Amino acid sequence: MSWSDLNRDVVKWAKERGIFYESTAQAQLLKAVSEMGELCDAEIKRDAVGRMDAVGDVLVCLIIYCKFYEMDTEFCLSQAYDEIKNRKGRMVPGGAFVKEE
Repeated sequence: MSWSDLNRDVVKWAKERGIFYESTAQAQLLKAVSEMGELCDAEIKRDAVGRMDAVGDVLVCLIIYCKFYEMDTEFCLSQAYDEIKNRKGRMVPGGAFVKEE
């Protein structure tokens, strides 16, 4: 299934459950943060199944969040990639990438 198809199906699922009428963008954003916490927990526990579930849940929340503002998630990702694709920098101890100024 394509990203567009999945995105459409998530929005349809949310509409059918009244999320756009009973919830808010802020609530969906906070739910995404909560799901990120579950992803961190799965990472600490080295739980591969939990990681996949949590990543999916974060994405669902972000898709719904974006729909509240009529933002296209594929466009958002494309914009972010265009911004970083030629970025130069270095890795530092601990595994973080630090961009050049």
